[in-house]
Amino acid sequence: MTLGRSGAASVVLNVGGARYSLSRDLLKDFPLRRVSRLHGCRSERDVLEVCDDYDRERNEYFFDRHSEAFGFILLYVRGHGKLRFAPRMCELSFYNEMIYWGLEGAHLEYCCQRRLDDRMSDTYTFYSAADEPGAGPREEEEEEERPRRRAGQAAPSRRWLERMRLTFEEPTSSLAAQVLASVSVVFVIVSMVVLCASTLPDWRAAAADNRSLEDRSRYSAAAGPGREPSGIIEAICIGWFTAECIVRFIISKNKCEFVKRPLNIIDLLAITPYYISVLMTVFTGENSQLQRAGVTLRVLRMMRIFWVIKLARHFIGLQTLGLTLKRCYREMVMLLVFICVAMAIFSALSQLLEHGLDLEASNKDFASIPAACWWVIISMTTVGYGDMYPITMPGRILGGVCVVSGIVLLALPITFIYHSFVQCYHELKFRSARYSRSLSTEFLN
Repeated sequence: MTLGRSGAASVVLNVGGARYSLSRDLLKDFPLRRVSRLHGCRSERDVLEVCDDYDRERNEYFFDRHSEAFGFILLYVRGHGKLRFAPRMCELSFYNEMIYWGLEGAHLEYCCQRRLDDRMSDTYTFYSAADEPGAGPREEEEEEERPRRRAGQAAPSRRWLERMRLTFEEPTSSLAAQVLASVSVVFVIVSMVVLCASTLPDWRAAAADNRSLEDRSRYSAAAGPGREPSGIIEAICIGWFTAECIVRFIISKNKCEFVKRPLNIIDLLAITPYYISVLMTVFTGENSQLQRAGVTLRVLRMMRIFWVIKLARHFIGLQTLGLTLKRCYREMVMLLVFICVAMAIFSALSQLLEHGLDLEASNKDFASIPAACWWVIISMTTVGYGDMYPITMPGRILGGVCVVSGIVLLALPITFIYHSFVQCYHELKFRSARYSRSLSTEFLN
C-alpha cells in the first residue's frame, strides 16, 4: 500500500466521528473484510470504492457508518466477548452494519439470531402485503417482470399447491384453513367424547342389550360396532382423519420428511388401531379367538386417545409444549439424573432406618429398596399419598430432608425450561400473527 505519507506506520479509521488508529501491518489480516481491503488499494480511486472519503495528509479513512455499532463489532473481532445487538438500535440496522463490514448473521449470539430472524420475517410479511400489483413504482415492476414471466408457466400449479399446504398446515393462513381447523377440532372432540362415554357401565350395558336384541345367537361382524350409534360416529370421525391425512401426504413437498414429522406419526398411531380392530373383529367374530384377542382389541381402542394430540395442530399452547420439550431435552435429562441419584440415596437410607436396623419392630412398607423408591418419589414431588410413611424418628427426619431436597432439585432446571417455554411461545405466537396478517390481507382483497 503506497497511499498516505511516506513512513507512516499507522492509519486512522474515522467511523461516524469515532477515530481508531491501526498499524499498517494489521490491515492485511484484519478480521473485517472491508477494512482489510484497504491494504490492497493502490490508488485513491480504489480507496474511495472501499470508504466514503480519504484524507491523504492525515492518512485518515472516513466511513459514514454507525459509530456505536462499529464499536460493538470491533470489540467482537478483537475477541472481547460475543456479538450482540447494540442497545437502542434496530436489529435490521445493526445487521446492515454487519454486512457492510463483512460479517454474517451466524456471528451473532443465538438469541440475537432468533431476534433477527423474527424481525426479518416481520418485515418481509409487511412489505409482501404492501407490494400488491399496482402499488409499487413502475421501475420496480419492470425489474420484477422478467422473473415473473419465467415462473409464469409453473406458477398456477405451484401457487395452488402452496395454498393447499398452508390451508392444511397453518390454521391461521386463510379463512378456509380456519374453517378446516374448526371442523377437525369438532371431530376430535366428538371422537373423544364417544371414546370416554363408551367406557361407562350404563353405556356398555345398553350396547350389550342392543347386540342381544339384534342377534341372540352370536355376535357376528355384520352386527358389530358399525350398527351401533357410537360405532357409526366413530367410523365417520376416522374417515375424516384418514382423508385429512391422505390429502396432507399427497400435497406435501417431501414425502419422507412428512412421514418423519412427530405430529404425522401421532396421526398414524391414532388412525391405525381402528382399522386393525375392525379387521380382527371381522376375521375372529365372537368365539374363543375373539376372547383371546379381547385384550389386544381393548389396548388398540385405548390407543385412540392419541386423537387428543391432534389438537396440537390448532393450538399454540400444545405446540409450545412440544417445542419446549424438544429444545430442553438436556435439561429434562439433567432433571431425571437428579431425581434418580436422590432416589437411590434416600431409598437406601430409608430402608436401612425403617427396616434394616430393628428387624422386630421394622416397618414392613420399607422391606426393600425398590419399595422405598416409591416413597422417595412421592415425597420428593410433594405428592404424599399416605399409603406408606416412616414411623421411626430417624426415618421422619430423613423424610423431611427428602422433601426439601426434592423441592430444591426440581426447581434448579425448571428455570431454564421456563425461559425456553416463554421463548417458544413468543416465536409461535409471532408466526401465527404473520399468517393472521396474511389472512387479513386476503380477506380485504
